[in-house]
Amino acid sequence: MIVPFDDMPDSARVWIYQASKELDTQDIDLIQQAAEPFLNSWAAHGAALKSAFKVLHNKFLIITVDESFNQASGCSIDASVGLVKKLEQTLHTTFFDRTKVCFMVGDEIFESPLTELKSLIQQGKITKNTLTFNNLVPNIKEMKEGWMVPAQDTWINRYF
Repeated sequence: MIVPFDDMPDSARVWIYQASKELDTQDIDLIQQAAEPFLNSWAAHGAALKSAFKVLHNKFLIITVDESFNQASGCSIDASVGLVKKLEQTLHTTFFDRTKVCFMVGDEIFESPLTELKSLIQQGKITKNTLTFNNLVPNIKEMKEGWMVPAQDTWINRYF
């Protein structure tokens, strides 16, 4: 069962998928058309999952489930990955490329291959205070508090 994203509790489990392109209005509409029916019928061993999704910064697809209502199972998580893989095909993008990291520079999202980080730091394009997206946060609370953190507070700190 789908609920408004902002109604999800802080403990709700989160999966953040980073698109390899900026998502435009048409892309976001297609995501909504696919995600709403999926989440409305999403279940774990026949038990409905209380879930939500949101696209943020025209770059990140966020899916969340309130596991205090019912816990997601391996099969239900696999089903949500299937949804994201179908979206990749529809949108001609990828959501599973872990070789790129995103930064917030001013009001813009800047994406960089991991292999270019040292060079960008040496050039001063990325500093210790550049906000970095940590897409591995496990729940809404940590997403609110630690999704965007200064590069010095992440694994990137070793390059400074």
